[in-house]
This record gives sequence, C-alpha cells and structure tokens, in this order.
Amino acid sequence: MGDDIMSWLLSFFFHASLVGLIGYQGKITVFKNRNQDLSLQEEFRLMCLADLEFDYMNPYDSSSQINKVILPEFIIQGVLCFIHLATGHWFMFLFSLPYLYYNVRLYMRGKHLLDVTEIFNQLNWAKQLRIFKLVYVILLLVTSIFWMIWSITEAYD
Repeated sequence: MGDDIMSWLLSFFFHASLVGLIGYQGKITVFKNRNQDLSLQEEFRLMCLADLEFDYMNPYDSSSQINKVILPEFIIQGVLCFIHLATGHWFMFLFSLPYLYYNVRLYMRGKHLLDVTEIFNQLNWAKQLRIFKLVYVILLLVTSIFWMIWSITEAYD
C-alpha cells in the first residue's frame, strides 16, 4: 500500500510540473476585480503568447521560450503514462493516453514547435490549444489528488 501512495505522490508532482510548463506558455485571467489596486487576480501565465499579442516581446524570443519547454512537457507526459501503466492505475493511464497520443502525433509530424515566421497567424490557435491542455492537465491533477487521498484513507483502514 505504501508503494501505491508513493506512485500517486509522484504522479501529483509530475502533473504539477506539467501545469507549470503549460502555464508558462500563456496568460489567462480567471477573475479580475474592477479596482486594479486591490484586485483578487488569479491568472495562469501563458505569458509568452500574451506578451507577444500585446507586443511586449518580439516573435523570436517568444517562440524560442515556448519551444524550450515543449519537449520537456512531452517527456514528462510520456513518463507519467508509463508510471500509470507500470503501477496498474489503468483509469489514469487511459485518461492520459489521448494527450500522449496527441503529443506523439504532433512530434512525428514535426508540428510541435512554433514557427517564428508564422507565430502571429497561429496565435489564437496556440492560445486555445494551451488553454485546453491546461484544463486537461488540471483535471488529471485533481483526479490524481483524489486517488492519492483515497489510497491514504485505505491504508489507515
């Protein structure tokens, strides 16, 4: 039972790192008060794309910063799927398999990196893609936390 808790804890840390990597790639304002000085602002920073959109960053810097974290994101997702498969967590493996398939398909087609010359044409699609990935990984993270808590309560029963 201790191995099960450790695998869920490892899964939690991998999912949290994926949220950080994806959140680094853009900016979404979830809640914002009218008063800027005392606003309760929660944002995930898909900063590079938002900075590019508002012309705070040039296209080369933005695409190079995003491209630096794409392969680590793919590798972490692949390792996470393997961990779920090896530990027998079939539901989580099947739940994270479509995301892994999509990443592998992008990599095999060579469309996983942002092109500097086409970044403005792909800006809305790239932001929507990262928002979808962020929501999907947060769902995986919440599910992982649920199963970790479930394993801890079963260990003490």
